[in-house]
Amino acid sequence: MKRVLVVRNDKIGDFMLAWPAFAMLKATTQCHITALVPGYTQPLAELCPSIDEVIIDPGKEADSSAQQDLLIKLKSGSFDAAVCLFSNFRNAKLMWQAGIKQRWAPATKLAQLLYNHKVKQRRSQSAKPEYEYNLDLLRAFLAHNHFTPVEPSTPYLSFDDAELAAFKQQQSRLLGIKAAAPWLLIHAGSGGSANNLSIEQYADLTSQLRQAQPLLEVVLTAGPGEQGLAQQLVDTLGEGAVMAQDLALPDFCRLLACGSVFVAGSTGPLHIAAALDVPTVGFFPLRRSATPLRWRPLNSEGRHLAFHPPANAEVENMSQVDMTAVASAVIPWAQAYWP
Repeated sequence: MKRVLVVRNDKIGDFMLAWPAFAMLKATTQCHITALVPGYTQPLAELCPSIDEVIIDPGKEADSSAQQDLLIKLKSGSFDAAVCLFSNFRNAKLMWQAGIKQRWAPATKLAQLLYNHKVKQRRSQSAKPEYEYNLDLLRAFLAHNHFTPVEPSTPYLSFDDAELAAFKQQQSRLLGIKAAAPWLLIHAGSGGSANNLSIEQYADLTSQLRQAQPLLEVVLTAGPGEQGLAQQLVDTLGEGAVMAQDLALPDFCRLLACGSVFVAGSTGPLHIAAALDVPTVGFFPLRRSATPLRWRPLNSEGRHLAFHPPANAEVENMSQVDMTAVASAVIPWAQAYWP
């Protein structure tokens, strides 16, 4: 097994939850790994130590010329196998048209007819974390090809200590905050991936955390189109809260690595922070496809706290999350991560 294509051409959070699978594949086989991803996750794929090459998927809306160029790249890749961690009919057809001999995917939907290796997973039941479904598919692939899997471990993303220290000093000057103090990073945006807390709830939690640890530097993060939401939270919190913005995605990752604790809803930045093994606090709806179990971040044991609406609330009603109860759980837990 020399060259393997791994397909995860959907959202950033989904892509981050594939990193354990990339790590397992590389550690077990030492093969050349190519990732097929959309353009907006390319910078993340290029940071992944287990990925050797990146092919950009122009997306289903791209013109026929771009689609043909993609197919040519896949045909010329000389791949021994393709593992589709994200499977739909378009991906299945692409792998089949590219003539890749081993085509692996979960055994779901009509698309499975174009794969010649399928694994029954029933992901719709959300019985385990997404990253575990990805690992199960990889384990089946490896067993078929007579490999004994090397299990991965956190962190999946890291930066050189000296480089990160210099970056933190630079950001502290730009933001006007103390580099030596613990940084509480809060991402109030959701990217449309799941219902989220209100600005008032985030402000309530932040105020309680600051009362418990007055030295906290509060940094609001924002992705494209989310600056207005972050600014609302800055304005609500008043003096002592700042917003980091306009960072390229690799520098956004470095900023998250500077955090003592990261707080967010179920969205891509939560999963980036977890891949860095920064302690995370996540908020999730109770809808079966979006539960804390299904979208559990990649933190090592004990470095993630998850909260959701009470069992008697509407599954999507995040307003029912009691922020006083949340703070009472977060404060003693967080003491281990800030002075």
